[in-house]
Amino acid sequence: MQIYLNEISVLNREFLSAIQASGYAGYDPFDSLNSRLLQATPLYRNEWVRLAWLQLGKRSPLNLRPLLGVPKKRNPKGVGLFISGLLQDCRRTGEARYLQEARELAEWLLTQRSDAQEWTHSCWGYHFDWQARAFYVPAGKPNIITTCYVARGLHELGQLTGDQLLIDIALDAARFISAHLYTEADKRCFYAYIPGEQAFVHNASLWGAAWCAFAGQQLGDAGLVEQALRVARQSVSEQAADGSWVYGARHHHQFIDGFHTGYNLEALCLLRDALGTDEFDTCIAKGYRYYVDTFFEPDGTTKYYNSSVYPIDMHSFAQAVFTLLKVGGTPDDLALCDKVVQRAIELMYLPDKGQFIYQKTRWLTNRINYTRWTQAWAYYSLAFYNRYRAELQHGKNRSDGLPDGSGKHGPNR
Repeated sequence: MQIYLNEISVLNREFLSAIQASGYAGYDPFDSLNSRLLQATPLYRNEWVRLAWLQLGKRSPLNLRPLLGVPKKRNPKGVGLFISGLLQDCRRTGEARYLQEARELAEWLLTQRSDAQEWTHSCWGYHFDWQARAFYVPAGKPNIITTCYVARGLHELGQLTGDQLLIDIALDAARFISAHLYTEADKRCFYAYIPGEQAFVHNASLWGAAWCAFAGQQLGDAGLVEQALRVARQSVSEQAADGSWVYGARHHHQFIDGFHTGYNLEALCLLRDALGTDEFDTCIAKGYRYYVDTFFEPDGTTKYYNSSVYPIDMHSFAQAVFTLLKVGGTPDDLALCDKVVQRAIELMYLPDKGQFIYQKTRWLTNRINYTRWTQAWAYYSLAFYNRYRAELQHGKNRSDGLPDGSGKHGPNR
């Protein structure tokens, strides 16, 4: 394992160099609406045209963006993930260069906060307009997932460097979630994905609950904690008997996939550890058993859906690393994680380009270089894995008090 770990560390260092060379900017599966060509026509105002155009960019194995005038840009969520990965490498190696890079990215993120006059609290959105079936989101409008991942990265950086401003900004993001995203509709209470919409999605709501619970505990805000608990209990109550969750409540959300299941479990673990509660242990254990039994092939290939391996997606491999090590953590879980990492590198890494493949279907391979969706997740997960493995080898206790959901009281430990 020592030789293998050294190889992975070298790979991740070379991989990071390629990311740095791009300035942490690039394309995204959902950025097609940044097309200068489309924006120059009146067709842009039609929601069905926007939806079709976005899906064309997302599904095409050919990268049409240079032809369509879509620029490469930084994405706030991607940058938040890169910060989290850099901090893992910093903790593992002790090298200050990782910390300096994280600080510079954090400074950029502070300039990308959504309009403070409109939203009052710290929050972040995507760098592109985004058309979903359920809603339209203009660039910069805050969403819960970007806000949570950015806040987590900034908080960990603030803790590591003693920067209280970063800590305060990160915790303030929970105020935005509570004030602008808490929703009561259709006999449910939950955190919405974006302000003003009522689509209920489990992973978004649970990540909001996790961050609000953590922040509420840090701030001594009992109301924030209680609201987060109500929201978490909503998703727990809708967990299926076999431990699974569908993606959300709408008719086109009735699918079950691996990385969103992993999100749900990781979020519940963060909430549990933040509050020191055992209320969700049964739910987590049942969900984790379903996850492990359902989403992995014997060779470590990570399935996208509960009913299908395809598309094979680096995002699924990356979230598997976090779920297996943060939610699980037994020797069996670690052995499976080793297989997952090795299989991800075998199937998805392009050493000549220093990047990971986006997706493989049964018939096609999509090699488009997506920074947020693929490269940021790949880097963060491998950095986390390297640190986890290195600290196990040196007999260190991984419980560092940081809100990464990797406390030592997981349900399967």
